[in-house]
Amino acid sequence: MTKPRVRFAPSPTGFMHIGNFRSALYDYLFAKKNDGDFVLRIEDTDQKRFVTGALESLINVLNWADVNYTEGVFQKDSKFQIPNSKFYDSKSYKGIIEIGEYGPYIQSEKLEVYKKYAETLVKDGHAYYCFCEPERLEEMRRDQQAKKQPPIYDQYCLRNVTPEEVNKKLKSNCPYTIRLKMPKDEMIEFDDIIRGKVKFDTNLVDDQVLLKSDGYPTYHLANVVDDHEMKITHVIRGEEWLSSAPKHLILYRYFGWEPPQFAHVPLLLNTDRSKLSKRQGDVAVEDYIKKGYLKEAIINFVIFLGWNPGEGSTQEIFTLEELTQKFDLSCVHKGGAVFDIQKLDWINSQWIKKLSIDELYERSLEFWRQKEFYNIWDKEQQRKNNKEKGDYIKKVLTVERDRLINLSGVGENNIFFFVSDIDYDKNLLRWKEMSDENLKASLQKSLDILTEISDPLWTKENLEKLLVEAAGDKKGDLLWPLRAALTGQQKSPSPFEVAWVLGKEESIKRIKKALSL
Repeated sequence: MTKPRVRFAPSPTGFMHIGNFRSALYDYLFAKKNDGDFVLRIEDTDQKRFVTGALESLINVLNWADVNYTEGVFQKDSKFQIPNSKFYDSKSYKGIIEIGEYGPYIQSEKLEVYKKYAETLVKDGHAYYCFCEPERLEEMRRDQQAKKQPPIYDQYCLRNVTPEEVNKKLKSNCPYTIRLKMPKDEMIEFDDIIRGKVKFDTNLVDDQVLLKSDGYPTYHLANVVDDHEMKITHVIRGEEWLSSAPKHLILYRYFGWEPPQFAHVPLLLNTDRSKLSKRQGDVAVEDYIKKGYLKEAIINFVIFLGWNPGEGSTQEIFTLEELTQKFDLSCVHKGGAVFDIQKLDWINSQWIKKLSIDELYERSLEFWRQKEFYNIWDKEQQRKNNKEKGDYIKKVLTVERDRLINLSGVGENNIFFFVSDIDYDKNLLRWKEMSDENLKASLQKSLDILTEISDPLWTKENLEKLLVEAAGDKKGDLLWPLRAALTGQQKSPSPFEVAWVLGKEESIKRIKKALSL
């Protein structure tokens, strides 16, 4: 294979959509595996939908994910700047630089280039000026809908406006667009890497607008021009662009250029098989970062939306490096990929279990600080230094790690670790039909056992050994009252884990309170 060049070309119209992120990951894996180049290009020609800060957000997500592109648009302080490369400040965005030999990499910076190519098509008879006003186009569309016809431009300006009239309208600065002149009665065929042979009847393909009345190109012209000028060899994009492929292939033919290879990846779907949209849940990568999903888990999950390693593999947890070795476009599915949040939860829980307690502590700190109960507890611990408080949180995380779904849930189910006085109904202490006398005896037995344990032996393993031995065959009689006394909850971790985290002094204090009830 010739050294591949792929591009990720998002529009700065909002946060990074999960679907766009998947395309970026597929581009990255394909380029990395095949020792190719990965270009970040910004398609900002739709000025009406432009969102301030969106470009920076897109770059930040790629940097956060360690998706190392080698060319294109960077922030000045980006960790992925390429040394000794040609670079220049962006004309459109403050704090943005462009690196590479094929810039500008921001479409709004090369409007004259697109205009030149569009006018060349007109001159060669492959495109034409259209002076139709929006009202006429809307009326045409309504008439087509009423007749149940496909919404295709009727070529009014091609058929009814003479060259003399065109010149006159241009001289008088009449607003216009430039439309592609699609050939008729032809079948456009190409081999898609994922879908195999694809065919389109040109009679059903619209004369697409290439240059808008505001002088900005449409996606169809700009992406073909850019892909050619940037020497892109493979275009990996969503299935929604499949119907546009014949327009792009015709442009390549008209310009006399070699088209890239196309790979149209499947749509992302909600569980009801509708297209993934904001109306039915979060669709931006940032949404899941804020909820405490790990980077490794999000990447792992998103890559599997429409792909698997094949060869009968049942492995589901992969590092980015492992995915780079395994990834192959031939293993991408044709059918839509369902975004199953329960699957993401499971993958995230598996990655949480892989973290060391120190790593889990560092990554979860920002989520602890969002909790009111944690901040109250933190203030109450002023006499303790940061290391002591950190060690306590690490103990809590040791107990929680195997039960955590995402980091935003830290501490939520175990608030009893952070309050100085727990409140509960005394009947919670009772195991089944246990009498008051037996209940008191059970709590006193636990108190005696814990009182005798010296601080050096106050380990989770030793607490479990001594308490289980003391409980004998009737574990519930001893362990239920103890657990309830320590937590005040119907459900919680084991009493050994809770006592270990709370420490000897607090554990004894809580058992004595239970006895007083």
